[in-house]
Amino acid sequence: MARFTSTPDRFFVEEMPAYQPAGEGSHTFLWIEKRGLTTLEALGRLARALGVEARDVGYAGMKDRNATTRQWLSLPAVDPALAAAVEMDGLRVLEARRHRNKLRVGHLRGNRFEVVLSEVAAGESDGLRAQLLHMAEHGLANRYGRQRFGSAGDNAQIGVEILRGTRRERDVRRRKLLLSAVQSAVFNRVLDLRAATGGLTLVRLGDVLQKTDSGGSFVCEEPERDQARVDAGELVPTAPLPGSRSMEPPVGTPARALEDQALADLGLAPAEFGQAGRDLPGTRRPVVTPVTLGDPPIQEASDGPGTVRLFFSLPAGSYATVLLEALGVTLG
Repeated sequence: MARFTSTPDRFFVEEMPAYQPAGEGSHTFLWIEKRGLTTLEALGRLARALGVEARDVGYAGMKDRNATTRQWLSLPAVDPALAAAVEMDGLRVLEARRHRNKLRVGHLRGNRFEVVLSEVAAGESDGLRAQLLHMAEHGLANRYGRQRFGSAGDNAQIGVEILRGTRRERDVRRRKLLLSAVQSAVFNRVLDLRAATGGLTLVRLGDVLQKTDSGGSFVCEEPERDQARVDAGELVPTAPLPGSRSMEPPVGTPARALEDQALADLGLAPAEFGQAGRDLPGTRRPVVTPVTLGDPPIQEASDGPGTVRLFFSLPAGSYATVLLEALGVTLG
């Protein structure tokens, strides 16, 4: 069975930005390549090297440590020529250009991935190709990957302690990360329950449905009618990232019962998320995500016998490891 081990030589990630820097303004955007570093470690090193506060460095999304990744960062009031000259172990600046605003989390369209699999059996490539084509047509379960929950798998539990006030976290970015892990755990549990009770995209009365073209959302009142629109790709069901203010299925509907059950399974109550206020506003997330394949999507690799390379893109916030697990690839 195919295996994936995340290393900088076997996992490549390239950010697809929402926009390009304009070439003028008070901020400097840096297109960086990093190896063996988290995004926060990389921006911390750059901040020290260029004399700015780490909290003032902007980024659109987190990138894996055990990979070769490329992404944009932004720094305030830094000479682009000075920034472009920075090079350190595991990090290089490939481009530096001015822009008018700070880069914010979410300012990206998605990520392009190149993944090297090993231990691929004879004939297994055909099966992988067929599964990838199926995903491209029907989408991928939009689960949060294991890295969301930390190397020890305890981010969500720590987040619950912060949510309940039994633990403090002074680092604002880490606090947000830990609280979001609680939301992610709820989301994944809702997906488990949906899959076990008719399927991820089965429309239930009360479901919060999202329009795929505009992103607008509404509550389902006619499941049969809306199911046809989901099947046609016009709509997608969503699941909660619970918070102090987010759209929820109406009380008494099957969709609400399922989401309340997910909270109960994790030992949580809806009211607990309201206590976080602006730190945890809450939102909804589609239960499936589109997959865009490269051309070709798979090819033999030169990394040794039984190795292949996969090429695909996912929207912002979706995980390559989730796709690999769905393919039946062994991780680690």
